[in-house]
Amino acid sequence: MALKQKGSADAAASAASKRRRVGFAGIDAGTEANDCMQVFIARNSDDVGSEDSISLEPFDLNHFFGEDGKIYGYTDLKINVWISAISLHAYAEISFKETSDGGKGITDLKPVLQNIFGENLVEKDEFLETFSKECDYISDVVKNGTPIKHDASDEDDLAVEIVRVELQGAAAFLYSRLISLVLLLVEGSTPIDITEHGWEMLLVVKKAAAESSASKYQLLGFTAFHHFYRYPESTRLRISQILVLPPYQGEGYGRRLLESINSIAESENIYDVTIEDPSDYLQYVRSSIDCLRLLTFEPIKPALGDMILSLEGTNLSKRTGSLTMAPPADLAETVRLTLKINKKQFLRCWEILIYVHLDSEDRKCIDNFRACIYDRTKGELLGGASGTNGKRLVQMATSFDEESSFAVYWTKEGADSDDQTVEQQPEDLKTQEEQMNELVENQIDEIVEVAKNVRSRGKDKLTA
Repeated sequence: MALKQKGSADAAASAASKRRRVGFAGIDAGTEANDCMQVFIARNSDDVGSEDSISLEPFDLNHFFGEDGKIYGYTDLKINVWISAISLHAYAEISFKETSDGGKGITDLKPVLQNIFGENLVEKDEFLETFSKECDYISDVVKNGTPIKHDASDEDDLAVEIVRVELQGAAAFLYSRLISLVLLLVEGSTPIDITEHGWEMLLVVKKAAAESSASKYQLLGFTAFHHFYRYPESTRLRISQILVLPPYQGEGYGRRLLESINSIAESENIYDVTIEDPSDYLQYVRSSIDCLRLLTFEPIKPALGDMILSLEGTNLSKRTGSLTMAPPADLAETVRLTLKINKKQFLRCWEILIYVHLDSEDRKCIDNFRACIYDRTKGELLGGASGTNGKRLVQMATSFDEESSFAVYWTKEGADSDDQTVEQQPEDLKTQEEQMNELVENQIDEIVEVAKNVRSRGKDKLTA
């Protein structure tokens, strides 16, 4: 053991104060991309860096930045991205106070931004030049397209056009620039393979108000759709992507795109129209449009009237089996042949149309309607078989939702009895019933929302 040197207490204290202190720096917690990155639409060069730029609201920027969605190694990081409304090029302005490796490295921002915007991402000088050099970019695509005729309503802007283009040449380059907006604004989206034959786009464009405008046309939105062969000699039309740019949403342009698709399907005798993985709002708009079309479709009216009378006259307390609101077997095919609405979509609209014609103050009738939705949902999940040979629904905890996740399974006929028998505890049955009721209520809420829109927009059709 080392011996301490003799000395005064003051000298010892002074020596201690001179000793170097060693500590550990905190691990960098990172910054979420959602908190430091903003995206804007620039209508002209003056919008770049200006508060007049139109701010976009991407559904989630974090998922572009690794598994945890965080950016590491920067202090006071700010990323502003401007997208040109004229050419769809992008420019990123990155600023920060300092960089330091806090244990997680320093995120390289350039490849991430390149992954989002691709070749659209350019330096500032080139970006500013695009407003003059590429002012005819949208016009060049539009002039090679085919305008879609539209029966204008009082709500429609007559300066707005729908133009149909094949996804090749200039239109293909336009899509390659649009895809960055799709990735930012549409959850779960991925680029389509435009090299595959059969892809087309509809563009919503607006003519410039003045001839002195930099661009003759302004792009408001688009949809990409594909023609699929159906044996033996027909074609199905599938909508893959649809986007109305945020500054123009809520003005009916998405509705006009869908109506134009329906017009193409009817005029070209397409087999039917489907939408690939539609969002809840897109499904709401689609169902509203199709229900309004069905309101004036004569073949549906007798069956619809009979179903409403049945619901009004059914005594729920005396029923002996499941209630059903299924339409006549041949009606779905009649609708498909004429209106090109696929069977699944027609059955969804059928229930909405029934609700539209019900008296919402008639409690008995509404209860009967709910019972039909319940029985239909239960049948779809559990099947109609009884005993141990039918489908089963059991609660299963998952990382997604521990309280309301479940699985459906069935047992094969002839399997061992031990494999077929599943003993469900009372609490399991109670949970199953709660989940079923929640699912039914969600479906009814969706039906009610669409029905409100149909009643509002179809008043003349309902009274005719």
